[in-house]
Amino acid sequence: MNTNPSPSPREPQQAAEAARELIELLEVLWERGRDMVSATPVSASQLRVLYSLDREEGISLRTLGDLLGSAPPSVSRMCDRLEALGFVQRLPSSVSRRQLELHLTVHGKAYLRELRAQREKALLAVIGDMSPASRKALLRGLTGFHEAVEQNGPTAASRPRTPLRDVSSA
Repeated sequence: MNTNPSPSPREPQQAAEAARELIELLEVLWERGRDMVSATPVSASQLRVLYSLDREEGISLRTLGDLLGSAPPSVSRMCDRLEALGFVQRLPSSVSRRQLELHLTVHGKAYLRELRAQREKALLAVIGDMSPASRKALLRGLTGFHEAVEQNGPTAASRPRTPLRDVSSA
């Protein structure tokens, strides 16, 4: 006899709704973390540029535009702004004299490091209040979600390279 009833057809919809609600809460935590790092206003789009350059150091504007799904003029303007803030620098390409490579500056790397630390701190505060069983279930669910994205989601170049960590003992 099967003790595990088959999932209801509504289960994926319920999971999607719960994930959406969680993402909305995480956005609030994310913004708090960003506000704690710097008074420098960095938009969500500019932050995506920083994340992309952190993963793909030395890419061209064209490649960055492809990763972001953005038009070259808007990518160039975002990089102009980030360069003015001291987060990004454009350097001559070692491959082609006609191309420029995009790099995070020391200031840009420090900003991302501090942002990630603040966000992790906010997450740990919440996760620390969860029961060990809930933390394990969260990790199991997030790992499954991450694997599904890896199989069906964004292109390999835009995927995070760090595996999920076990926070059940946090």
